[in-house]
Amino acid sequence: MYAQMVKTSGSGVKSRSEMGAQEQAFQARIDAGDKIEPRDWMPDEYRKTLIRQIGQHAHSEIVGQLPEGNWITRAPTLERKAILLAKVQDEAGHGLYLYCAAETLGVSRDELLTELHAGRMKYSSIFNYPTLNWADIGAVGWLVDGAAIVNQVALQRTSYGPYSRAMVRICKEESFHARQGFVIMMKMASGTPAQRAMAQDALDRLWYPSLMMFGPSDKDSVHSEQSMAWKIKVKSNDELRQKYVDQTIPQIEYLGLKCPDADIRWNGEKGGYDFSEPDWAEFYEVIKGNGPCNKERLGARVKAWDDGEWVRDGLMAHAQKKAAAKHAAAQEGSGNVE
Repeated sequence: MYAQMVKTSGSGVKSRSEMGAQEQAFQARIDAGDKIEPRDWMPDEYRKTLIRQIGQHAHSEIVGQLPEGNWITRAPTLERKAILLAKVQDEAGHGLYLYCAAETLGVSRDELLTELHAGRMKYSSIFNYPTLNWADIGAVGWLVDGAAIVNQVALQRTSYGPYSRAMVRICKEESFHARQGFVIMMKMASGTPAQRAMAQDALDRLWYPSLMMFGPSDKDSVHSEQSMAWKIKVKSNDELRQKYVDQTIPQIEYLGLKCPDADIRWNGEKGGYDFSEPDWAEFYEVIKGNGPCNKERLGARVKAWDDGEWVRDGLMAHAQKKAAAKHAAAQEGSGNVE
């Protein structure tokens, strides 16, 4: 979900004979399962690919606050408000962890946000769909964060150390997010006929967008091969999507709801479910900026950035004033007063 259409730099996977000595040593470390740290030598293409993926991941966490933040004041009980508020706050924290991880690669947070606001850096397609009612909040927690966990558990084994370590904490918090969503869906599915209908409708609308979160089919994911060779990605799009479907169908059955895919079937030979592909034409339209909420989501982020300019300016002025005072005190203490 965090490598949707992330373009890998370079012309493709190199053979060992095509690599220089440093590249060969680097790839040997990758193959041995070593973690690459910020001060280690790395190919420029590896660095650029990581910046794109971690940046997209960070943006997804920040933009992902918007569909749920709109429901904090409208949650049905005080307890639900507090839980949803904590969840949205967690997403902000996840974004901060990831921006910090990206900064270790030599890119600033401002640069990443400029790329987002200009539309040159994307975020997960799922956040361009609306949350129409309270059942959608349950479905987002259950389906969307459930998909995030499948992706992020794999990313704990990614080759770049700061990214890998950020995933450890994020996964623990995402487990809470998925659980709170599933609890909402249990309440709705066992409630009145109207509540049950809302739960089914939310599942119907978000099922295929959730499958799209893992990115295009492997046969169409032209940049995955290099990311897999570098172990930036450790599982392919289709592997992750299959795992997600296999764990989610029993949950749908437990809730007593109906999977929107009429062709879903257990395949004993492969030990997993056969399922219908999402509408990839829709996926590409959303990625291009033509989804139901693309303009609304990006507009909200740009507005928040512009509205916060005076705060950033004030903090920078204070920091500069404090640094100047510290420098003056040091000069005075050394007797070197001009």
